[in-house]
Amino acid sequence: MTQTVLLTGISGFIAKRIARDLLDKGYRVRGTIRTARKADEVRKALGPNGLDRLEFATLDLTRDAGWADAMEGVDALLHTASPFPMTQPKDEMETIRPAVEGTQRALKAALEAGVHRVVLTSSMVSIMHVDRPPNHDFGPEDWTDTDHPTASPYVKSKTLAEKAAWDFVKEHPEIKLTTIHPGLVTGQPMDRHYGTSLQLVERVLSGRDPMQPDISLPVVDIEDVSALHIAALEQEGTVGQRIIAADDVRRLPQIAELLARHFPDRKIATRTAPKFLLRAIALVDGALKGILPQVGRHVAIDNSASIPVLGRPFISSEEALLRSARFIDRLSDEEGQKSAA
Repeated sequence: MTQTVLLTGISGFIAKRIARDLLDKGYRVRGTIRTARKADEVRKALGPNGLDRLEFATLDLTRDAGWADAMEGVDALLHTASPFPMTQPKDEMETIRPAVEGTQRALKAALEAGVHRVVLTSSMVSIMHVDRPPNHDFGPEDWTDTDHPTASPYVKSKTLAEKAAWDFVKEHPEIKLTTIHPGLVTGQPMDRHYGTSLQLVERVLSGRDPMQPDISLPVVDIEDVSALHIAALEQEGTVGQRIIAADDVRRLPQIAELLARHFPDRKIATRTAPKFLLRAIALVDGALKGILPQVGRHVAIDNSASIPVLGRPFISSEEALLRSARFIDRLSDEEGQKSAA
């Protein structure tokens, strides 16, 4: 019998790819959207194959309405929906509350509907923002300290939402939970509606910055993120696990150097910016202000437990970044041609 998966936030960068891969494997997919107009965008991105097994449910992370109907006839829940701001909100609860309450609401609805298999999209940020000895490789046993100086509202939102999920499982052990922890998700999007996920690559390609902040980013291809979600869904042995979804860690100046080599016509700065200069720029640049506490903090990761789940090596971070850059470069060329016409 064909399984039906409820996929929350289906119009998101990650979820669109998961939806396509689920349909290709023969699943039925019920995707949640906040507004009905998003349905056509998703259908267009996914292409024609398997759309007879795709349906939509309109609901909101912050409201109870619609969740019971969305869960009807569902075999598993893949909860990917969560706020992802590019700049710092004035009130951190604007990001934290919908992430935490949305996760709790989704799990409660699943429990009430008898849906016991859940895969939750968490993040590497719920693992890496805690003090550890030098040369420590961050892995599934590490938990972010939400009081850490580098814990932004987004970091807190992902960490607290994941903790809320594991707390829920402790109270309701019939729920079989796996969490997936992507780093900076790159690779080729399903369409041009990729939200904030690729804005960092877009910004480096633009050449707008004269230097790059020295921050460390675990990088992963969206293809691998999707594959790990589906592998977790299908592999009983992943229940109770936190699965790292990242190939390796790259510093932003290294990313700039990579893109500068492959896109020599773009004036991409590769020098590392001194922190005093970044502090001054952050006064007027909200995106930079959010990452300022991470400058100079170098980290490493341990993804060894993820390889058996994925069933192959990760796509290299270099290839993942280049896939994103090629996509963005092609889009800008198309838009330039339209403007010229």
